[in-house]
Amino acid sequence: MELAHSLLLNEEALAQITEAKRPVFIFEWLRFLDKVLVAANKTDVKEKQKKLVEQLTGLISSSPGPPTRKLLAKNLAALYSIGDTFTVFQTLDKCNDIIKSKDDTSAYLPTKLTAVACVGAFYEKMGRMLGSSFPETVNNLLKSLKSAESQGRSEILMSLQKVLSGLGGAAASCHRDIYKYARSLLTDRSMAVRCAVAKCLLELQNEAVFMWTTELENVATLCFKALENSNYGVRVAVSKLLGTVMATALIPKQAAVMRQNVKRATLEEVLELMATGFLRGGSGFLKSGGEMLKVGGSVNREVRVGVTQAYVVFVTTLGGQWLERNFATFLSHVLDLVSHPRATQTHVEAVYSRRCVSFILRATVGSLLGEKAQIAAAKDICQAIGKQMKAVEAVVNDANIENKSGAADVAASQHVMVCALQELGSLVQSLNATASPLIQEPSTGLLETVTSVLLHPSMAARLAAAWCLRCVAVALPFQLTPFLDRCAERLNNLKTSPEAVSGYSFAMAALLGGVHQCPLGIPHAKGKMVVSIAEDLLRTAAQNSRLSLQRTQAGWLLLGALMTLGPSVVRYHLPKMLLLWRNVFPRSLKELEAEKARGDSFTWQVTLEGRAGALCAMRSFVAHCPELLTEDVIRKLMTPIECAMTMMSHIPSVIKVHGAHLKASAAMVRLRLYDILALLPPKTYEGSFNALLRELVAEFTLTDNSANTTTSLLRSLCHYDDSVLLGSWLQETDHKSIEDQLQPNSASGSGALEHDPSSIYLRIPPGEAVPGPLPLGVSVIDASVALFGVVFPHVSYKHRLQMLDHFAECVKQAKGVRQQAVQLNIFTAVLSALKGLAENKSTLGPEEVRKSALTLVMGALDNPNPILRCAAGEALGRMAQVVGEATFIARMAQFSFDKLKSARDVVSRTGHSLALGCLHRYVGGIGSGQHLKTSVSILLALAQDGTSPEVQTWSLHSLALIVDSSGPMYRGYVEPTLSLVLTLLLTVPPSHTEVHQCLGRCLGAIITTVGPELQGNGATISTIRSSCLVGCAITQDHSDSLVQAAAISCLQQLHMFAPRHVNLSSLVPSLCVHLCSSHLLLRRAAVACLRQLAQREAAEVCEYAMSLAKNAGDKENNGMNMSTAAPLGGEKDEESEKKDEMDDDTMFTTLGEEDKSKPSVAPRWATRVFAADCLCRIIMLCENANKAHFELALARSAKLRNPKNDLLVLHLSDLIRMAFMAATDHSNQLRMAGLQALEDIIKKFAAVPEPEFPGHVILEQYQANVGAALRPAFSQDTPSDITAKACQVCSTWIGSGVVSDLNDLRRVHNLLVSSLDKVQTGKGSSRQLYRESATTMEKLAVLKAWAEVYVVAMKIKKEAETKPKSMKNGGDDEDDDYGTVDELPPDSLITLVQPELPTLSRLWLAALKDYALLTLPAEFASQLPPDGGAFYTPETIDTARLHYRNSWAPILHAVALWLNSTGFIASESTEEASTAIPNPQKRATSIMLNPAPGTPTTTRSMQEIIKDRMHLMLGVSIQFLCSPRPEEPVEHVTSCLQALHTLLDSPCARIHIAEDQLLGVELLSVLHRLLLTCDPPSVQLLVTGVVQQIVRAAQDHLQDRRNTLNEEDIKEKDTSAILGEGGESGGLVPGKSLVFAAMELLMFILVRHMPHLSMKMSDSPTHISNRTQLPEESARLVAATVAILSDLPTLCSPAGCMTVLPTVLFLITQVLKETAVKAMGNQVPPPVTAALQGLKNIVMLPVAMNDEIHKQWTKLIRSTLASILEYSQPEASNPILDEVSMLTAIALFLWSASTEIIGVQSLQNGCMSRFKTALNSSDPWVQAKCYQLLLSVFQHTNRALSTPYIHSLAPILVEKLKGVEKKRPNNKTELLAVQEGIKVLETLVALGDEQNRVQLLALLVPTLISYLLNENAFSSASTVSKELHEFALQDLTRIGPLYPHAFKTVMGAAPELKVRLETAVRASQANKAKAAARQPPPTVPSTPTIKLKTSFF
Repeated sequence: MELAHSLLLNEEALAQITEAKRPVFIFEWLRFLDKVLVAANKTDVKEKQKKLVEQLTGLISSSPGPPTRKLLAKNLAALYSIGDTFTVFQTLDKCNDIIKSKDDTSAYLPTKLTAVACVGAFYEKMGRMLGSSFPETVNNLLKSLKSAESQGRSEILMSLQKVLSGLGGAAASCHRDIYKYARSLLTDRSMAVRCAVAKCLLELQNEAVFMWTTELENVATLCFKALENSNYGVRVAVSKLLGTVMATALIPKQAAVMRQNVKRATLEEVLELMATGFLRGGSGFLKSGGEMLKVGGSVNREVRVGVTQAYVVFVTTLGGQWLERNFATFLSHVLDLVSHPRATQTHVEAVYSRRCVSFILRATVGSLLGEKAQIAAAKDICQAIGKQMKAVEAVVNDANIENKSGAADVAASQHVMVCALQELGSLVQSLNATASPLIQEPSTGLLETVTSVLLHPSMAARLAAAWCLRCVAVALPFQLTPFLDRCAERLNNLKTSPEAVSGYSFAMAALLGGVHQCPLGIPHAKGKMVVSIAEDLLRTAAQNSRLSLQRTQAGWLLLGALMTLGPSVVRYHLPKMLLLWRNVFPRSLKELEAEKARGDSFTWQVTLEGRAGALCAMRSFVAHCPELLTEDVIRKLMTPIECAMTMMSHIPSVIKVHGAHLKASAAMVRLRLYDILALLPPKTYEGSFNALLRELVAEFTLTDNSANTTTSLLRSLCHYDDSVLLGSWLQETDHKSIEDQLQPNSASGSGALEHDPSSIYLRIPPGEAVPGPLPLGVSVIDASVALFGVVFPHVSYKHRLQMLDHFAECVKQAKGVRQQAVQLNIFTAVLSALKGLAENKSTLGPEEVRKSALTLVMGALDNPNPILRCAAGEALGRMAQVVGEATFIARMAQFSFDKLKSARDVVSRTGHSLALGCLHRYVGGIGSGQHLKTSVSILLALAQDGTSPEVQTWSLHSLALIVDSSGPMYRGYVEPTLSLVLTLLLTVPPSHTEVHQCLGRCLGAIITTVGPELQGNGATISTIRSSCLVGCAITQDHSDSLVQAAAISCLQQLHMFAPRHVNLSSLVPSLCVHLCSSHLLLRRAAVACLRQLAQREAAEVCEYAMSLAKNAGDKENNGMNMSTAAPLGGEKDEESEKKDEMDDDTMFTTLGEEDKSKPSVAPRWATRVFAADCLCRIIMLCENANKAHFELALARSAKLRNPKNDLLVLHLSDLIRMAFMAATDHSNQLRMAGLQALEDIIKKFAAVPEPEFPGHVILEQYQANVGAALRPAFSQDTPSDITAKACQVCSTWIGSGVVSDLNDLRRVHNLLVSSLDKVQTGKGSSRQLYRESATTMEKLAVLKAWAEVYVVAMKIKKEAETKPKSMKNGGDDEDDDYGTVDELPPDSLITLVQPELPTLSRLWLAALKDYALLTLPAEFASQLPPDGGAFYTPETIDTARLHYRNSWAPILHAVALWLNSTGFIASESTEEASTAIPNPQKRATSIMLNPAPGTPTTTRSMQEIIKDRMHLMLGVSIQFLCSPRPEEPVEHVTSCLQALHTLLDSPCARIHIAEDQLLGVELLSVLHRLLLTCDPPSVQLLVTGVVQQIVRAAQDHLQDRRNTLNEEDIKEKDTSAILGEGGESGGLVPGKSLVFAAMELLMFILVRHMPHLSMKMSDSPTHISNRTQLPEESARLVAATVAILSDLPTLCSPAGCMTVLPTVLFLITQVLKETAVKAMGNQVPPPVTAALQGLKNIVMLPVAMNDEIHKQWTKLIRSTLASILEYSQPEASNPILDEVSMLTAIALFLWSASTEIIGVQSLQNGCMSRFKTALNSSDPWVQAKCYQLLLSVFQHTNRALSTPYIHSLAPILVEKLKGVEKKRPNNKTELLAVQEGIKVLETLVALGDEQNRVQLLALLVPTLISYLLNENAFSSASTVSKELHEFALQDLTRIGPLYPHAFKTVMGAAPELKVRLETAVRASQANKAKAAARQPPPTVPSTPTIKLKTSFF
């Protein structure tokens, strides 16, 4: 393929490859040329032009395929337009000659078509340059048009379209000719030709004025004719033509009008013309208008659907502004359509017309108008409804019975009402909260108008009005409760009007059904209200026969709707419901028989309706309250259901007696029965299977049904992928709702509310705007088929066989159309049954059952109806899956192989090829592997059958299924399949779109099969890859949207496996263009692909999309960018962020100013919510991307460095502005999103400093904005969820520390104060609009916000207290300006909270108590208070739980802080309680304070209250920490741990936890569990903090007990020994021992951070002990852990001590060993410090005095020292050991332990050798520390211990110090070492006895004198050297007077020393004198400047 990439065609390479591959090679070259010509240098092109033209024109006659000819023409035209145009006319002539040629053979056809394509391309590209030659060309094309076949016709028409577009107005002379020729082809047999004509005429109408003036009517008629028997593509093309022509006729294009003075059509004329099509179809109505109207004759549905689309095109072309201005006219016109008698001849036709009109309104009003215009449109619709209703009322009130026309008007008006009300509902629902002006303006009267329709005589209109009310209530939830109340009231007042009973009950049912869409719900009491109304209606039904039917229906409808409120409401009414259900049906068979004898036809109708209603309510119950379905309830339900089943068999006889009008009611009962049975487990009605199956089978085999009704379920039971064969992809176009009418099954697409009123309260099926149940006849069959599928798997094999045989018999009996219908239904049922078997994992049955099923299915594989063939294939596959035996599969496959080898007819070839595909699909690659080769070879052969595109489609589709299911097993067949796919792609005419779609599917499947191999570079893989890319290129270029969608998914797969080979620069822009496609599936494919690309290469995708947007520059692209922002999820980087930001800004602000000519719609609320969400997303992504996004200084410098850098913080004002705009909008969703954005902004930017004003933060300037954004959320009428969110933002803002001015803080604080008042109102007050849990949510949010503020306030206060005082009062003068604006006094926040604390603390405790009760397990439900808690009601317990779960943690923390600050003794006297709380809360308080509300509060002692509170706090914490849900935020865990820590700070709590040891143990084990699941080190640190508190509490408690014991019996010494854990035996019991629990937990932390501590780890072969420094957080953790470990022994008795000490000491020494690592700057890491401190604590334990364990103790201490000595052994391999820490540890033992323990010879030698090593160390720092430690050892009080060390180490010391004279110190550290050494010597001198003084001084003095410098050396010496000199001199002057006698003796003995000393003293004095004269005095102090001393003691 690489050889094809050259400017000229590589002819040698072409000659060398095989014939089959040449077309691909040529195509690849043309593709390359297409890219290269545009980019190439013009001169290069001109040089090679001649040769290139030769090559290209040569290719024309090589009969290229469709994609090749398209590219060839494009390249030739491009070549001429870039290079010279000399020879263009020659080429044109050559093409014309080819076109004229008389050769009509099929072999010559491709050449002709290529010539045609070239001509088109030339004119399109060069237009008027070729002007002179065009008449001849056009004539030429038109002539050949006559004789051409369909492929030629469409190609010629496409060329003509290009000629017209290239020439524009210049081609005027040919316009009439083209029109004349094209006109006749609009009704061509071939659909592709019709499409081409429509496109050609569309181009023509741009310039040909006659088309939309004189010929306008003819064009319209032609279009109507073209729509007859059309397919989807033709309808789209023709409707576009018709709509555009009509729009042009109304508002012509300027240029054309200037040329000729034309008569413009009026709007009435245009609309009249369109209406004729809608109402009368295409048959020549112009001649016989009058007769047509009289005679019946239905409208052609295809024409109606096409005209409907044309209306939409017409309005869209005219634009939104036109629609705004003319909406009233347009509305009345479309509503007139649906009231016209021709549109509503039968009920189904009427429903179809309504659907069309609704589609027109939705597609225009819904998408072209902005929000303001939509509100205006809604008002217009309201007026139209009002007008209609007045007319209806006039007729109804007119008592004249003869008024026939009036009755017809009422009948017609119902359809107008339905359309208008549905559109009104959809409008309000899409406007959502922005629609509130419609309700609030009394002038509109929307509610009055809509509710007036509830009294319309027609049921359809009443239902539509009810639906409209539901939409309004869902859009504006605050209206829901008032609506319900109003309907209930009207229903009561108008009980006697049948319409009112029906209408208002519809409305109430609809509103109840809408509740689930309103998250805040409705008050619980409304359920009771509905039940009482329904009961009343059912009770009074029998009183008045005029009303009995309506009342019965209404009563049951309301009860059914009530069930949708879910178990929390229904639970309370269930017993009553069960009773009602039982009473509707007769109790026994006898009663049933008796019933039959009684009653007339009317009572039977009422009875049947009542029973249908009851079953419907049951079904609603089972569907919406599955939690309430216990065994018992199901048993009770089965009684009436079984009775209904028995009744079914009696009904035919009743109908015989009382007349056929009962049939409908009986069918309704059956429908309801099937529906409920399908929801119940089949086991419950096993006994009734026989009777039931008889009914079901009779239902769908149409036994008692004379109509040929077919089920609508077949398509949905077939596989989604088979949509190509079924055409069911139409279900996924924008025109679905009207295209459904044209589907073949019965009443398809005629769904309407009146077919089943219960659908008004059910959930809407996805994808529908309004529920549309199908007519009863179809619904019953659907229900029976579905139930058959549920029951079949549970039926015995015998019955299965009977049924299958019966099916075959039924098919045989029926004839013609009926046979088709019966067969369709039976197949749907069989598929449903097989699906049921597969889901139940059961088998089909023994051989005879299989045989029967197989005969049934195989028979249908040759059925002429494609849907049946498809179903049969599917059934075959499913059977193979269910039987799952290789022999059975082999038999089926073989049968199809044989058929395919012999069959020649299309039908059986298609059926059996699909059968093979389905077999593979359901059995999978492994199960059908042995048939793979045969299947593939047969299908590849069939796919080449060029004579029948249908066979190609089916075989390719099956092939794709096989490739998909075989996976890697298919690898061997990839090459032949791929080459076939390419060949077909290059040769199959593009008009066979289905073939191309299947080729796309095959290509995708092949790419998946090859998979990651595609990245490889081998020759075969490269070939496969390039073939795939070529295939993708061809499909991408296809004109059909579905083929393009397939191409996109292929590229998406390719990008997944071989990303480098997919060219994004061309792919991304094309995807962005597809986002605006009119085809839904193509838009979906584009979004899916963009999403995947964006996850991998976000930056590139954004770059290309941006460049496209810039180039296009019009407003339409704004819509495009939007959807690109949606998928950008992955690792977004800055470019994408920047781009998003642009978008978001435009979304909030632009109202389409730029482009006045084509105003676009301002973004609606949903788009703006999306923008706000994107905003939060961007902030989040920036956080992970780059620090500079949140640092103003960094950002500015980055911007200076590169102006293209765009950082978030630079846009802060925009961010705040957008969040503010969103938070204060009308739309509630947007307010939520805005508040969320605001919270994110505060959290992320709170700490960003303002570089220009140090000490300030950047957010301070936006205080006013934040306050203003929050204020509206606290107003009275704001929904609870928004207020709750706003509280959250308030607390974040107050706690962020941004606000520095107390007054500003107060503003936001006051909002919280006001909301606190709301909380105190208690339950049940104020007019409730929402569910009680909404109030719970709001109150808890307020309490949580206060808790967070209090926590922050206390934190600030604590920090202020712990700051050293000196920092604050730097002097009196600074103290006064404390109140300046910039600096908040640290306690100001607490002063704001303080006044509210008494109230708050009480409410907090109440909330915690509620939470504690609500978290009890289900088995304790009986303990819950019957009337709810402080903030929740028992009915809404489930929803309340969620709100408590969100807010308990901060409240717990706050309560802990409060209890700690008041020391648990805050009084809770009754008086205070009663003053602070209004009534309803009083009860709550009393509950809170004492478990038995009977006793008065005061009797409880403080102790009990404290105990209660402790239990509450610990209970809540332990319960949570036991099992924190994974979805709980980590903040909850930290809050909880902080609360525990704070709580245990107070002595009361400590006593409590220490007294009950099991409590501590429990807490520790829970914390241990938490550590296992929770990873962040911050949590682990908090846990160690809590453990430390627990251990401290235990220590204090033990100490107290010891003290009391000691006081009592000083005489008996033994008792104290038993105190503490371990007692006398020393055993610790796991689960009861605190020490054991603590050790477990601490060990876990240590091992987590230092894995080699674990024996298991260090023994494993992979383990290599490497010492590295721990990260800072881990180091802190380990230090904390070690500190606690060393405290544990204090909790034990002496014996217990001996149990734990070995472990503790082992761990501490190990930590010391692992962490004592040399660090920079000689810092000591925290774990080392902790370990040393711990060792010291342990060695000094008082236990050591105990005699019994002395031996053990000695052993332990010796071993510890020994191991430390062993670890500190100097090894060459371990240079990084920190000797200082180890020496310190040794020294610790020497100071703290007694001689008899440590005085052992071996230990002593070890210690000494370590000190020797250190003294000889090359590191002066080690020497210095060693001297310091030796000093302390030498000074030890116990001489016995220190003497050996002095003897051993002093000589080395003296040697070292003597050597300094020769090697003077070079730096401060070395100097320090010398100074420390001298100090030791001095100490030795002081320790020595008087008689040894002289010898000792004789060591010290000469050494010191040797450090002195003589005068000459002094001046040139380094500073350090000078300092040494000064130090020695000072020391000598100090020592002399101390030991005068000995000093003299020494000096006398050595005169040279004396001379040096005297000289030095003199020099020093002289220096001092000089310095004094010089003034200022010297700043260098004489003592050493650095005093480094690390002390652990």
